[in-house]
Amino acid sequence: MKHIFYSIFGLLLVLTSCKSVETTTTNGGSASSIDPTYWQQHVNYTMDIDMNVKNYQYKGVQKLVYTNNSPDVLTSVYYHLFLNAFQPGSEMDIRLQNIEDPDGRMMENGKSRISTLTPDEIGYIKVKSLKQDGKAIAYETVGTILEVKLENPIQPGEQVTFDMDFDAQLPLQIRRSGRNNKEGVALSMTQWYPKLAEYDFEGWHADPYIGREFHGVWGDFDVTINIDKSYTVGGTGYLQNPNEIGHGYETETIKKSKSDKLSWHFVAPNVHDFTWAADPEYVHDTMQVPNGPLLHFFYKNNPEFTSNWKKLQPKAVELMQYYSKEVGMYPYKQYSIIQGGDGGMEYAMCTLITGERKFGSLVGVTAHEMAHTWFQFLLASNESKHEWMDEGFTSYISDQAMNVIMDENKVNPSESAYRGYFYLVKSGKEQPQSTHSDRYDCNMAYSIAAYNKGEVFLSQLGYVIGQDNLNKTLKKYFTDFSFKHPRPIDIIRSAEKTSGLELDWYLTDWTQTTNTIDYGIKSVNDSGNTTKVTLQRIGLMPMPLDIEVTYANGIKEQFYIPLTMMRGEKPATTPRTLLKDWAWAYPTYTFTINSAKGNIKNIQIDPKGLMADINKVNNTL
Repeated sequence: MKHIFYSIFGLLLVLTSCKSVETTTTNGGSASSIDPTYWQQHVNYTMDIDMNVKNYQYKGVQKLVYTNNSPDVLTSVYYHLFLNAFQPGSEMDIRLQNIEDPDGRMMENGKSRISTLTPDEIGYIKVKSLKQDGKAIAYETVGTILEVKLENPIQPGEQVTFDMDFDAQLPLQIRRSGRNNKEGVALSMTQWYPKLAEYDFEGWHADPYIGREFHGVWGDFDVTINIDKSYTVGGTGYLQNPNEIGHGYETETIKKSKSDKLSWHFVAPNVHDFTWAADPEYVHDTMQVPNGPLLHFFYKNNPEFTSNWKKLQPKAVELMQYYSKEVGMYPYKQYSIIQGGDGGMEYAMCTLITGERKFGSLVGVTAHEMAHTWFQFLLASNESKHEWMDEGFTSYISDQAMNVIMDENKVNPSESAYRGYFYLVKSGKEQPQSTHSDRYDCNMAYSIAAYNKGEVFLSQLGYVIGQDNLNKTLKKYFTDFSFKHPRPIDIIRSAEKTSGLELDWYLTDWTQTTNTIDYGIKSVNDSGNTTKVTLQRIGLMPMPLDIEVTYANGIKEQFYIPLTMMRGEKPATTPRTLLKDWAWAYPTYTFTINSAKGNIKNIQIDPKGLMADINKVNNTL
């Protein structure tokens, strides 16, 4: 998701006739190459939806085949009913009214927009019936969660079928899901169906929908959307009947149809969500990525912005190629970029973005949301608990991509992320990144911790282990953990295996505490041709140090001080003097320079600025 705080810190489906369904190396329930005890649940959804575009209500029939690949007996299951958040008095509404810095998109005249919704404007999902293997079972709706107590517990290895009928209403566009957004897009159908909650080795993840993002079970989706025939539909999956529906345009087939509706039939293999959007005025373009997916573009025919959408398309091809090269190959045959929603938000095989933007902004939001495909969709860490792994890593790689594709030529593409992090530290409102995403005291603290500090985690990891090792780490992380819901330890273990260094200290201090980095030059004393330099560790977080000495004649000399607990050092990319290790408990460290090369003009800690040292004033003498 491209968050509103980006602007503060300058960070600023499916219309293919393919009927094949990909398989992946790690489908639900199969063993991990990393851990032979690894397991995950699996779902198969079949849904038939009847949409009324006049009152924005729809009826759904859902068949869910659920495989319990866990070693546990399940006595309950839980569904997310996300649209229930858009009702006066919901947890999302109350949180919006009480947080000190509410999201401006969700406010109007100082009030929560949710609090003023009328009955025909709210969102809801109402479950009408639910059966387990053909037998009716009891359930209770509690806010945005459907609680289901099972009369017949699901045994390890057992597969059961849940059949559900539900009614729903799409709310006014307020956050992610909604109708008639500010740019006039009719339907942004996100988080729109009863979605089974994830169960893993930590138990159930039936988090209420209060404001943050999502976690889901891998599976296959077969979805039929019955909608007014004037509408064009785009989103997740492969369209199975393009000739029958004519891609939503006025073909002879549609003109001869006696029905007012068309049935769009999509199949999506091995995904953990299904999203779609629809509008009667969508322009639909495609562009093929060489040796990659077919890109689809759905946008309103607004003359002021149409040219930007046309220019976006070859840039989107470059972005797809960049991420596939730098992280891992995109494994599906299509990806859609769709105008809709309330900003920018990532989904399975697609993204919804607002489209009335300047060209640079349109490319920027596309770069960020497309990058989520790798970290939110294909790796799919738990965003509620480890939001920085998705938002931060996405921000890092999209800033890298923009630097190349848009010729920004920044020495440090993550420079604005560092600024954001420093702002958070100085604000006094920082909380550890291990904080649950809904439990941050304010939106600012969440946003910077997730996006900026999460991005600095990777950029600074490159400082610790070397940029080449970081590049290899990202590829290894993707190869080993795509389709597996990785945890924080998984990225750091990928880095350890790539670099040969011990890095648990880095993960602990950066993500589980608010310890800061602050090193300084305490004193410099000359004695003949020898200069004695004493450094000081002021902050609690340890780091290895790059030191650059500049002589009066312009010659520069590099020194490197390894951190003892790393049990090694990063590779040298330029000639350097390797000094003895610095053990963390010692507050000072002294080394000598042979100043026969000339008078010393300058001594600087971390000359490239890749270490997030909160006080750089004392880094230079």
